[in-house]
Amino acid sequence: MKLIVVPTPIGNLQDITLRSLDVLRQVDIILAEDTRTSAVLLNHYQISKPLWRYHQHNEHKVLQHLIEELQSGKTMALITDAGTPAISDPGFLLVRECLKNQIPVECLPGATAFVPSLVVSGFPINRFVFEGFLPPKKGRQTLLTKLSLEDRTIVFYESPHRLAKSLKEMIAYFGENREVCVCREMTKKFEEHKIGPLSTMAAHFEAHPPKGEIVVVIKGLD
Repeated sequence: MKLIVVPTPIGNLQDITLRSLDVLRQVDIILAEDTRTSAVLLNHYQISKPLWRYHQHNEHKVLQHLIEELQSGKTMALITDAGTPAISDPGFLLVRECLKNQIPVECLPGATAFVPSLVVSGFPINRFVFEGFLPPKKGRQTLLTKLSLEDRTIVFYESPHRLAKSLKEMIAYFGENREVCVCREMTKKFEEHKIGPLSTMAAHFEAHPPKGEIVVVIKGLD
């Protein structure tokens, strides 16, 4: 009886750890955000286990059933499409419910997009703030106003189709000269990092709409 949180590669399939592969081979059930995406990884490493869907649209509905399965003695691995579960991905509710029911929870170390993005930014990262995805509407302005006074490096996730608009919006809060690093497709073939003032980056990505996964790193207030 145990839930094991297993990070998966954010792009390059070789970035999974040997320990993670051992766990995925040994558990009774693998909970996956998208079974089709996870099947690519599992098939690559010739892992065949029951694959159950666990995502943001069904996590409340299936929660009690999963707890009952764990209490019956099953061992489960929780994975997402990429990165570490529960970090801007499903997982928090299940972990919390397991702890409430005295079900052991273990989390393996592994890939997450914001850590390498912080490192390649060249900004101070001895202290930083991780905000995940910004609220699309309610609370967005309040949060950006608060973060404009933050002296620590700030990191966000953003979707490619909203990137240029968000960067332009941030100019009003952080100023056009605040340095930002935009990281795209980390660990993948077309990985890219662009660093410069917010105004320059906003203009660039408006003229060149990006594709793929995006991490935005903003230098803190000097």
